[in-house]
Amino acid sequence: MSLRDSLDLIRAVNPEGGHAVLEHEIMGERAASLGAAEQRVAKTVSAYNTATPGERTEQLAAAQNAVWAYFVQRELCGFKRHQDVIAAFAIPREVLNGLGAVRR
Repeated sequence: MSLRDSLDLIRAVNPEGGHAVLEHEIMGERAASLGAAEQRVAKTVSAYNTATPGERTEQLAAAQNAVWAYFVQRELCGFKRHQDVIAAFAIPREVLNGLGAVRR
């Protein structure tokens, strides 16, 4: 086998193409995960806003956990600013004040 044959074989295998496919799959998983986290935020914030006074504490904790997880996921995807998301979902101040707090 000559050097030219070896280079042709490497080009035929196209190792860069495999990396691009993997990156594409990873990006798709990130987007799906971010979308699922966004849906949890919408659901829990809505539940908190419509909760009765007796349910409010439980709904607050659920909303805080969902918003915190969503913010972490956004930051992992490279989105560092959350002001637009806070406004779009109308996330209440009570939810934002308790982000990252440990509940026992």
